[in-house]
Amino acid sequence: MANIFSLTSHVVYGHVGGQASGPAWQALGHEVWHLPTVLFSNHPGHGAFGGGPVEIARQNSLLDGLVDGGFLAGCDAMHTGYLGQAGSVEVALRALEVVDGPLLCDPVLGDDGGLYVAADLAAAMRDRLVPRADLLTPNRFELGWLAGREISNLDDAVNAAQAVRRLGPDIVVCTSAAQSGDWLHNLAVTGSGTFQVRVPFVADSANVPKGTGDAFAAILLGHYLNHGDIAAALAWAAAALGGLIQASMDLGADELAVIPARDQITAPDRMFPVERLD
Repeated sequence: MANIFSLTSHVVYGHVGGQASGPAWQALGHEVWHLPTVLFSNHPGHGAFGGGPVEIARQNSLLDGLVDGGFLAGCDAMHTGYLGQAGSVEVALRALEVVDGPLLCDPVLGDDGGLYVAADLAAAMRDRLVPRADLLTPNRFELGWLAGREISNLDDAVNAAQAVRRLGPDIVVCTSAAQSGDWLHNLAVTGSGTFQVRVPFVADSANVPKGTGDAFAAILLGHYLNHGDIAAALAWAAAALGGLIQASMDLGADELAVIPARDQITAPDRMFPVERLD
């Protein structure tokens, strides 16, 4: 069991941000200490929503309480997800001075060809937080943006991940790095090798629930903390996410089914082989 400090979003309804990652870690036997960066009633993708960013002063006050209480001294890993504003990068960096464990940075910046966060947040994450990460989990767009290059195939993704590794992260894991036929390629580029796990492409993407990236990063980190093998963690995360997506679609759910399908996190219905690419 590990203690994980997580700096990411919180929604009242649904399973995105901390409401996706928290249950995933708990299913794997880990404790989660979640400091919210934004408080929303629900994912904005549903249309109307309430709430907004948590003030930076409040985030720092919450962090101060954890530090003063000595709680972060017992933390085994740190995670950052959706930050919402550039000031949250500084909060994360403050926490890193206390947490004695690896940082998984999920650089939630954009998708579908564009950024959906403010330019100052994207720049702060690239220039200040990404270099401090031990593990980085971008999607294909985010990987290309961080590397400053286009990604049109798997070789491009491998080269981009190698470029981003030179910024600081030891391990770069890219979800949906490329597509070939009916398969999506999930990629892990490390100092000791390059690995991929291919999973079936879900053609009905409009019905894939939100929160998949949050759950994937959490499951990857949870398994990595359990056994220290990134290739195996990639296989488990890819399989678990595939099972969660399928269960969510079978249920007709508009949110990721991390509770009714929680067995998929620890015992996925279908595993996929790890392939070494180098």
